[in-house]
Formats: sequence, structure tokens, C-alpha cells
Amino acid sequence: MTQCSDIRERLTLYLDNELQGEDRASFETHLQSCEACTAQVKEELSFLNAVRDTRPLYSASPELRASVENILNPPADQKVSANQIATTRVKRPRPRFHPGLAIAAALLLLVLPVVVWRALKEPTPASLREPSSFALMAANTHLRRTRGQLPLEMESEEPGKISDWFSNKVNFSVKLPNYQESSGQEKLYTLEGARLVGYENDYAAYVAYRMKARPISLVITSSSVAEPSGGEQIAARGLTFHYNAIHGLKVITWSDRGLTYALVSDLDERGQESCIVCHQGTKDQDLIAPLRLK
Repeated sequence: MTQCSDIRERLTLYLDNELQGEDRASFETHLQSCEACTAQVKEELSFLNAVRDTRPLYSASPELRASVENILNPPADQKVSANQIATTRVKRPRPRFHPGLAIAAALLLLVLPVVVWRALKEPTPASLREPSSFALMAANTHLRRTRGQLPLEMESEEPGKISDWFSNKVNFSVKLPNYQESSGQEKLYTLEGARLVGYENDYAAYVAYRMKARPISLVITSSSVAEPSGGEQIAARGLTFHYNAIHGLKVITWSDRGLTYALVSDLDERGQESCIVCHQGTKDQDLIAPLRLK
């Protein structure tokens, strides 16, 4: 990788820490000898850091904080004793603005974060649990693919060729099924190709499909690197699927035989329709059916 055009094509991958091993070393070697590419990397990195360092739009001013603290802990000369309260003549309040309203509003600013914190500490239903980092990575990878930001490194419609391409590129065995061709049924989806994507300082396998002119992404890694978690849990044929809705996408993650998978699409219902890329035919309907909406 010595051409500036190659560097620019992989700039996004480098900034997202998805270039690994020799690819990353070659990229950085080129930067050492090319001022133009180095300047572009610095410019893009500066923009990303500016976005990451953005602070919340609203925060309590020092004056407001001091006012609230003074209300909660008044000076000694302003404290009222119990005897003074008991002997004070009660007067009918006049129909005018009362400073107690301001105090209540200030107290609300303090109490609300505590209420939110306690709500977050309460047990969360399985259907509302946060998606795993692997599911989030798969969803983001799918979006980048649909936006044209993630070109395939090899293109083929043959599962065997793609499985062979992953050999010696990842630390696990990728064997894509060939159900569609062997079943003799109508061709419902198209296998487009594959590439490597970065995850947890290593490479995961990415496979691109298309069905009804809509993209489907399959991301695979070792179960020792990622375990499915979060989301709604659905049991089917001895497996536990985790369903999440992320960025408007349906993401299904599960583990089987030492591998962890993430299937991403924007297809109907929970996205179980996309499962036919690996489970074609009526014999697998008992696996796909539980993923349908109830």
C-alpha cells in the first residue's frame, strides 16, 4: 500500500482503528514519507476530536449552584430556631409571587438527577437491555456498507470461494452454507462478497448479502472474543438469539459452535426474514418462527 489513492480509501478505517497488522503498519509507513496524506489524516483526526470533546449544551452556572447550596445550607445567622418558629404569628399569604417557587425549582434541579440515577439502578427488563458492543459494531458496519464507505475486499456469489478467502485471514474457520443452491428452491437472495473488519484489536469476518434489493450484513467472530448479550432474548432449537433495534436496523446476535454471529438488516418484523441466507427451506421454519413478532 504505497499509493495516495489507496491511503485515502482506507482513511476512515484507520481513524476507526479498523486497520490491523500489516495493513496498519503499511499505512503508517506511507504517512512517514508523504506530507499530503499526513496533513489529511491530521485534519480528519482534528475534526473527530472536536466532535468527541463536545460538551452538553446546558449546564448549571456557578451562580445557580451557589444559590442552591445557600438554600440547602444557610449561614448560621440566617437559621431559625424551633422556638422562633413556634412563636411566630402566622399571616395569611398575599396573592403574589413567593420565593418558595424559586426554591422548589432549584431543588428540582438537584433531585431530578438522583431520581434518574435510581431509575437506572433498578433492574431493567430483558427487552430493554443495552445491546452488546458486538451488536453495535455490526450495525455501524452495515450502515457504512450501505453508505458506500466500506468497499468489499473480494466479490463472489459462491459461498465456497468466500469461505476459502477467509482462510489464514481470521483466527477461526468460516464456512458459509450453500442451502440456496442445494435446496433447488427459488433464489431469494444474492451473495455479494466479503471483507475484514476490525473488532477488539483483531479482525472479524464480514459477509454482504442482498435480498429484494436491500442489503443484509453478516459479521462473524470467535466466541472467545464476543458473547451475545442484551436486547430481547429468544430461544429456538437450543440456541439463544438476542434481538436489538439499533439505528432503525434489526440486529440478531447469537453463538453456535465456537462462533458468534450478528445478522443486520432493515427487513420486516424482527428481521427474521434475513435468516434465510443461512436457513433456507421448510425444515428450518421451527428455527426462524420464534423470531417473528408476537
